[in-house]
Formats: sequence, structure tokens, C-alpha cells
Amino acid sequence: MNALRPQILRHRLALVGCAVLLLLSACSSSDEKAAPVAPRQEPPVEVLYNDALDDLINQDYEVAAEGFDFVERQYPYSVWATKAQLMAIFAYYMTNDYDLAIGAAERFIRLHPGSKETPYAHYMIAVSHYEQIADVERDQGRTQEALDKLQEVIRRYPRSSYAQDAQAKLALTRDHLAGKQMSVGRYYLEQGHYVAAINRFQTVIRDYQTTSHTPEALHRLVESYLSLGVEDEAQATAAVLGHNYPRSVWYRDSYALLQGRELTPEASEGSWISQVWDALF
Repeated sequence: MNALRPQILRHRLALVGCAVLLLLSACSSSDEKAAPVAPRQEPPVEVLYNDALDDLINQDYEVAAEGFDFVERQYPYSVWATKAQLMAIFAYYMTNDYDLAIGAAERFIRLHPGSKETPYAHYMIAVSHYEQIADVERDQGRTQEALDKLQEVIRRYPRSSYAQDAQAKLALTRDHLAGKQMSVGRYYLEQGHYVAAINRFQTVIRDYQTTSHTPEALHRLVESYLSLGVEDEAQATAAVLGHNYPRSVWYRDSYALLQGRELTPEASEGSWISQVWDALF
């Protein structure tokens, strides 16, 4: 029976087509002439725009996006088209269709590079990437893209309200990227790949030192150095950890590890951590 369904469907479509042809034939052969049909008149552009705006206010975002796109297509050179482009960006964003929001914003920037609304378009690109940040166990390509775009907003428009919000979102973005490095570093540490683990933890210290992961990264470096027998680096790293995070559980753990080997935290000007930390702060 399932195999016959396509044939039945084609048959029904053919019947519909024949019926339409017969109807047209009957109309054309009628002695009475059909009354001329007036061409369809589109509502004024401001009406179309306001209708789409009403849909947006009523949170019918998909319909609103279609309406704003229609305004731009029908009246591409009007001031309403420019407004519609901006509103379409927001409508797509509110439907969680971030790729379409990014595409619409990028198109607005290409068409209106000198517009006073261009900062908003840049900001919406950054926020659309930001909204797609995945958990730290997944690929962080979107997170890196969000970081780059947020920094671009801050660099281009440092005095704007967009820059202020971008700065706030930057902290979470950095934290996610640092979390990814920590996740991979912990895996290497558990597998006994200490050099690879050290590289990951050093990346957190060097590139994401203001995130919440820094105290743990310092402790994991102490663990890794001790596992390799590099005691002077372990002591120096523990000293930096104790100086900056003296009450953290990570410092207590590092201190216990050193005590287990009859060592204590000791600063060392020649150590990697001392040189990097001094350069950063």
C-alpha cells in the first residue's frame, strides 16, 4: 500500500490539474466576458513597516522578520528599508536564529558603513555569537568568535553603551575559554602527559589570568612540576599561588603536596611563573 501512495498522489494532482484546465476552458469559452481584475495594490510602505513592528511588539518574531524583509524587498531605496534592515536583525535574534541575525547585521554594515546605527549592527553580531557559547566540554570555536567580536565592539566604539555591555560579557567568554584549557589540561594530567598538561595550564595563566580558573591552574602546575621532579618550579608556583590566593583550597592543596616532599613555597626570580606573573601584573 505504501508503494502505491506516490502513484495515488500523482493521480490526484493530475485530476486537480485537469479540473483547473477545464475550469479555465469553460471560462474562456463563455459568451460573457469576465470583468477586468484591478491590479493588486500594496499598502503604503509605512503601513507595511508598522504592521511588522506590531508583530514584533506582540512577540511574533518570525512574522515580524518576514514583514521587515518584505519592506526592504519592495522599497529597497526608501528610508523605511534601512529601518527594516535594523529591525530584522533584532527579530532574527529573538527567534534564536543567530546565523540569520549575523548575516543581516553583516549586510547592514556593508550597505551602511557610515551609519550611526552601524555600532548596533556590530554589537548584534557579537551578541549573537555570545549567545551560542557552548559548555566547556565542547568545541569552543563559537566562544573564540564571540571573544573576537566583543573585543572589536570595545575597540571600535569604546565610549558607547555597547562597549560597556560587551566588556561585561567578555569576562564570561574568557572564563569559558579558560575552562576549556583546564579541561584538556586535567585530562593530560590524569593520563600522565605532564608536559602537555603544563602547556595548557600555562596558557590559562598567560592568557586568562583574570578568570576564576587561575588558582586551580597554579595548583595543577604545582602537581605537574612535582610529578616531573621539577621542584624549584613547583615551589615558585606555589609561592605565587599563596601570595595571591592565600585562603583558597588550591593553595592548601599545593602546600600539602610540598610538605609531603619536605618542601615549602619559595619565590624564584628565574622561574617561569615569576617572570610571567611579573610581566602580567
